[in-house]
Amino acid sequence: MGKIDKKVKFKQQNANRKMNYQWIVTISFITLVIAMLLSYFSLIFMNIVSLTGALILLLVIISLGIFFDLLGIAVTAANETPFHSMAAAKVKGAKESILIIRNASSVANFFNDVIGDIAGIISGSASSAIIIKLLLDSHGKELLSGIILGGLIAAITVGGKAYGKEIALRHSNAIVYRIGILLSYTKIGKARG
Repeated sequence: MGKIDKKVKFKQQNANRKMNYQWIVTISFITLVIAMLLSYFSLIFMNIVSLTGALILLLVIISLGIFFDLLGIAVTAANETPFHSMAAAKVKGAKESILIIRNASSVANFFNDVIGDIAGIISGSASSAIIIKLLLDSHGKELLSGIILGGLIAAITVGGKAYGKEIALRHSNAIVYRIGILLSYTKIGKARG
């Protein structure tokens, strides 16, 4: 490989954008409260349900994490251009879709980091509680089952998120449009439209 003689310069679309510190502090606090509440309730629930019920709850938590990760990726990958002609034709949800795309950083942060990561953390603590419950119920004889369960949970989470990312990248505009339609029925959407 030869030397590169010229420096490559990239035009950064958001290079001059101001850092939104208020959003960062607000979302961090909201995350703290939501994570503490959900952790508390999921651990309490894990202690009062059967092993089957705990596994079902765990799968629901993992599925929520995958779903919201998919939404966050779709928001960042979506293209604003087709929504302008839809908005001009007064198609329901188009203006809201534009709003979502223009605020992609905050929306994706909420979907991926607040909901998605909280679901990941809670599923980790819930899976630990299930494995401990399994070990205590069997007096330590089910160590292999605990190891296998931990591996399965990780594989389902990572594989599910990989699958979700593929869907999000392939259908980002359609996904954002569906979120825009849902948003159009809320107070936020009605105030914008």
